[in-house]
Amino acid sequence: MADVQDFTALQGTEPVHHAVSSSDPLKNEADRDYEMRHNALAAIDNAKFGWFHVKACMVAGVGFFTDSYDIFAINLCSLIMGYVYYADAAGDAANTTPTKIDMWVKGATQLGCIIGQFGFGYLADRLGRKRIYGVELIIIIVCTLGGSFAGMTARGLSVYWVLFIWRFILGIGIGGDYPVSAIITSEFATTKNRGAMIAAVFAMQGFGIVAAAIVAIVVLACFKGAVDGDQLMLDYVWRIIMGLGVVPGLVALYFRLTIPETPRYTLDVEKNTQRAAADVHKTLGHKVADESVERVCVADKPTWTEFYHYFKHWRNLRVLVGTTVTWFALDVAFYGINLNSSIILQAIGFAGKGSPYKVLLKTAAGNIILNLLGTMPGYWVTVFTIDKLGRRTIQFIGFTVLLILFCILGFGYHKILDKSVAGFVVLFTLAQFFQNFGPNTTTFIIPAEAFPTRFRSTCHGISAACGKVGAVVAQLGVFQLKDRGGKNAFIPQLIQIFALFMLVGLVFTWFVPETKGKSLEELSEGENARE
Repeated sequence: MADVQDFTALQGTEPVHHAVSSSDPLKNEADRDYEMRHNALAAIDNAKFGWFHVKACMVAGVGFFTDSYDIFAINLCSLIMGYVYYADAAGDAANTTPTKIDMWVKGATQLGCIIGQFGFGYLADRLGRKRIYGVELIIIIVCTLGGSFAGMTARGLSVYWVLFIWRFILGIGIGGDYPVSAIITSEFATTKNRGAMIAAVFAMQGFGIVAAAIVAIVVLACFKGAVDGDQLMLDYVWRIIMGLGVVPGLVALYFRLTIPETPRYTLDVEKNTQRAAADVHKTLGHKVADESVERVCVADKPTWTEFYHYFKHWRNLRVLVGTTVTWFALDVAFYGINLNSSIILQAIGFAGKGSPYKVLLKTAAGNIILNLLGTMPGYWVTVFTIDKLGRRTIQFIGFTVLLILFCILGFGYHKILDKSVAGFVVLFTLAQFFQNFGPNTTTFIIPAEAFPTRFRSTCHGISAACGKVGAVVAQLGVFQLKDRGGKNAFIPQLIQIFALFMLVGLVFTWFVPETKGKSLEELSEGENARE
């Protein structure tokens, strides 16, 4: 125990000692387990930020880079496909993917995400984080490649429906990445830096969004001569843009498959204090127990009955209600605007008529500008402030400012555009900033901290799945309503609807706890009251 005492003394946490009778071996063993558990958790919570933490953030973050690249690349690819498969359409329908087809191609990933988030969230609690980490990335890699080679069948399915199938399955993999990456990062993080670590993983979405637009510009530039001569050469362009999404996933796959199980899962579900202590020693370099003693452990897997008994208490259920409703409300607006940013760009004059090359280039460039001005700064301001300001505070700020901005944009839409396009862009980019320095990040972080280890991944998956239901609602609503009264005529009313959802998110933020500065065990003290 010398190593344990030295380490805990350095961290300001006293090691646990129990006076036990050698005549009671069962009591001795229970006390040793308690002592090892305490010291293992102290080692994780109080460890200095080091290379393993950086590696964990990078491995999880690359997955989110890939996820966001795949999700937002379809926004550009769908535009490009219109020039290929509807080049000969008559009138205004020429060079444009029909609205309903566009809706289903974009919405396929969101539908798959709902299944993946719930399914992988449950499996990570039932089977363990390590056993399924990497499986979701394999699905993403295979389906991204499959989608990039989608083609028409001789009879029956069009290229769009083949792509829909691939992207639906892709969504299952992307959905699975949400709870598993969040929980692994949370359970390995130090208490002091946990918010920043999870936020940094999530912030990789910003790089993925920008990367999708940059890749589109580069590929378009490479095909400029060919596209100017024959716009059907754009068929190569969208496939290359989509297919390149596998590159970061391939880089991260090995590290995901070889990451150790989180000590918290090993302690609280597998009941193997010895292996948890060994994993802490391996990952953080701190010995917290004698690892030479081998013991037989019986895992205590979580059950739905146990889940029910825990959440039948309002004090526990209100947290789950808070995380699900706030994520749902946020995603209605987030995906309603971001997946259809080309509509906003057209409305503010950053995309319009011209050659296919010029239209697509301006759309991609406009996406980069909007994201660099609002989205990326929002993500990283959150990373550097969340452990100081707190999750709940940032979420309150975000929902409040978004409510105000969407009211201004929605009710003053035409007046602002007529007076100053630059003013409209400023307000829109401010909305992007406060989505990410606000509920888009915090709704991802809080469910990864606020629940007991036994249900943490399941609850994160449920919360994330509710968010994706919001994304699907947004897609259906935007596509069904945006042209009501004329092309893009209903956009002001849609933004007003988004403002209403921000109010809902603001109200339900009262249901979620502040998790700043507390260990995961402090936050889940109610676990002991689940019976």
